[in-house]
Amino acid sequence: MKNNSKTIGILLIIAAVALLIPYTMLTMSFDYPDILRKDTASVLQRFYEGGHSLIWTWFAFAVTGLPLIPAYSMMGQKLENKIPSVRTATTIGIIGLVVQMIGLLRWTFVVPVLSDTFVNATDEATKAAAIVSFKTIHQFGGVILGEHLGQLFTITWTLMMTYAFSKLKLMPKWVNVLGIVSSVIYFLAQAELFATVINGFPVWDLAGFLGSTLWLIWLIIIGSMFIKKNDLI
Repeated sequence: MKNNSKTIGILLIIAAVALLIPYTMLTMSFDYPDILRKDTASVLQRFYEGGHSLIWTWFAFAVTGLPLIPAYSMMGQKLENKIPSVRTATTIGIIGLVVQMIGLLRWTFVVPVLSDTFVNATDEATKAAAIVSFKTIHQFGGVILGEHLGQLFTITWTLMMTYAFSKLKLMPKWVNVLGIVSSVIYFLAQAELFATVINGFPVWDLAGFLGSTLWLIWLIIIGSMFIKKNDLI
């Protein structure tokens, strides 16, 4: 793959737009993410009713971010000689992407088994076991890996790249400000994760949605800038 600014821009935009498609489908077919605030039995029942199409939608949601990996890598290769910290940022960013992908893939390869077990169980003990298993997997794969580590690494990458863009004057000031603002709001969404284990922990319900949406918009803008000025780097 040719490593030029246009290629980087195209990959960034493809990934950002592609992520919105399965996410929108999940909000319509699975009431995501509100469904996660309901009791586990309702989640498993609803997932089972979604059938194979829901499983494939979750798979698409997990893998549509793949174009970001080469985009991060190529961007890092072009900038690391000018800003050494970019090499570290690239590693952090890619780890964040992979970790989030692993977390999301639980909905494709683990939750279907648990939902099937729950719905078709003939005794309460089996149902209870499925519920406990889901909570454990969700807390580990979703909260710890995908949302905590994955999002923190993504936020760190964003801030480090914004610093590099600012230092090299590659982006307009407002674009860099948007990167910082989206990161701060996205970071505030971490409170919801602590609320899963600390009762009464203060939460801003819109932080996750607003932060991630602004981040995707920032990503699309960055991609557009790279395409518009093919010699940007």
